[in-house]
Formats: sequence, structure tokens, C-alpha cells
Amino acid sequence: MYSLSDFDFDLPPERIAQVPLPDRSASRLLQLDGDRITDRHFSDIVDQLQAGDVLVMNNTRVLKARFFGQKDTGGQVEVLVERVLDPRTVLAQVRASKSPKPGTRIRLADAFEVGVGEREGEFFTLHIPEEERGDVFELIEAHGRLPLPPYIEHDADDFDEQRYQTVYSKEPGAVAAPTAGLHFDQPLLDRVAAKGVTIAYVTLHVGAGTFQPVRVENLAEHNMHSEWYTIPQETVELVAAAQAAGRDVVAVGTTSLRALESASQSGALQAGSGDTRLFITPGYLFKTVTRLITNFHLPKSTLMMLVSAFAGYDAIRSAYAHAIASEYRFFSYGDAMLLTTQARATNTI
Repeated sequence: MYSLSDFDFDLPPERIAQVPLPDRSASRLLQLDGDRITDRHFSDIVDQLQAGDVLVMNNTRVLKARFFGQKDTGGQVEVLVERVLDPRTVLAQVRASKSPKPGTRIRLADAFEVGVGEREGEFFTLHIPEEERGDVFELIEAHGRLPLPPYIEHDADDFDEQRYQTVYSKEPGAVAAPTAGLHFDQPLLDRVAAKGVTIAYVTLHVGAGTFQPVRVENLAEHNMHSEWYTIPQETVELVAAAQAAGRDVVAVGTTSLRALESASQSGALQAGSGDTRLFITPGYLFKTVTRLITNFHLPKSTLMMLVSAFAGYDAIRSAYAHAIASEYRFFSYGDAMLLTTQARATNTI
């Protein structure tokens, strides 16, 4: 039985990538098959895929979800939109010296006002009054700021606004990027398709909870954050075709994996939409995904637990130690890993 401290590790601060590389596909790629570690370049990913495999990508688009503003009492606030509930309502984190009260208003970006609704745990419901022109998405795009992860030490600039989105982002709703997908540029995607690999899409709107460390030593006590996802019927059919042919289902990022596995709890992938609180820890039986492209993750995070469940706890510990010693770049703007499920690695190596 694993506990929180089992997923801690020491990371030198200089290993945290603060800016992206000039070229998306120029990152390094650590390939892990069982206990075998291979150092590659990310562009080598084409050679590691086979015709008939299906590459599943999360086409969410990051919102300009960060705002600064004032309460009607004059106090300063910072707002981070967590989720769009409807065209005039959001769920958001509100940081202020004193929490705003329901029924009051906040002026954001000195451009528009929102009404404060009821509190839901750590979040507030914020409503756009009818007199304000524009819906949630229009106001966010016009007046918000791109919310970079807390370990990146600069405010988002024009370069970030381009590079902290995947080239295939389509569905607005995330407050953090599905970062494994940031390594793909269009020429690389064209090479993948030319090899006969099928590209399919899911949507999972990444929430700010993805950056929150687990705070309880007993993992069974952790309250997993909720994220909304959808699986199109076309993706179900493409995954089924790959499975029938004995090919791999390759998730691009832990968000794609969580969407696929959340929709596979009956045993087979099902189309549809919903909220997921799926918390994957060692011992989880993966039902759909056989390979995973992912970045390196924060210590004590739910994603460290997920990759340990996927590739094996000891194998991941060794891979991370190798990556640190070999000066890989970590986290959202960092390098990538290609992982194989423990079952498949055991059968093929």
C-alpha cells in the first residue's frame, strides 16, 4: 500500500523549464519500456508508432482565465476561472484579503462586472449581469490573461499565448494546457498520419486542481478534483478498430488518458460526456490505454501516482532519477516521456 511520501522526490529548481524551446518538436523524449530507459528526441516519436495505432489527443483550448479586479468595497482581488458553467456563469477561485460576500459585485480588468453567487468549496459562482455585453467566452478572450502554471516565474506574454496552446486546440474551456500535446507541430502530425497512425480526439477541460499537491498521507482520503470530458462516437470507433487489430491506443497526455479511462469503466470505451473524479493510483487496471506520451510531473501529485500506476512504481522512480541526472527539462514547458503499460511491457520485452 502506497502513501503520499512514496511519490516525493527532490528536483533541482534549475530543472524546471521556464520557457518553451523555439521549436515544439525539439524536446527530448525519455522512452520507458519495463525497466529499459532510452534517450531520444521527441521527433523520434514517429518511429515508435506503428501503422494502425491510434493516437488520442485532447483538443481542449486554454482560456485567458486570469483576472485582476476590485470588490465593490475597493479591495483588490485575483480571479481564476475554473470552469464555464453556462454562457453567463463561471466557477472561479477568488483570492482576496477577505472573501467576497454573495450578492456583491467585482469589477474585473476595469472592463466589466460580475455578481458573486454562492460558494462551492474553494470556488465561487460568478454571474455576468444582463447589462454586460458579451458572453463568458467573449469577455474572457477580450479581457483575461493566460494563466501559466504557478512554477513558471513570469507573466504570460505573446509567445506564451501561442506556445501554451496545442496546434490542434479547438474547444475552449481549460485553465491549463494538456502539455504533452505541446510537443507536436503540424509537420510532425503530418508525418504521424503518413505512417498510417490514426489521430483521434477527446476533450477534457483541465482545471487548476491539476497543479494541487495531495495533502493527505493516506491516499484513500484524497478528494480528487473534478474535470469535464467528452468522448465522441468517432473516437470510440477508431479506438475499437485499433484494439481489434491488436494495435496500440496511445494517449497524448494524462488528460487524454483520464478521459479515455473514465469512459471505459464498464470495460469498453463509451461515447458521451460527464464529470470525472477518477483517481488513478498503483494497482489500477487500465482498460483502454496501452501507451502514454506525457511530460514530467510534480512531486506528490496525482499525476505522479498515475504514471507510477501505468508504467510501474519502481520503473518510474528510476526514470525520474535518470531524467534529473541527465538534465531533462521538467513540467509544462519541459521534455516528454513515452511510457508503456506494465502488462504490455512485460509481454513484449
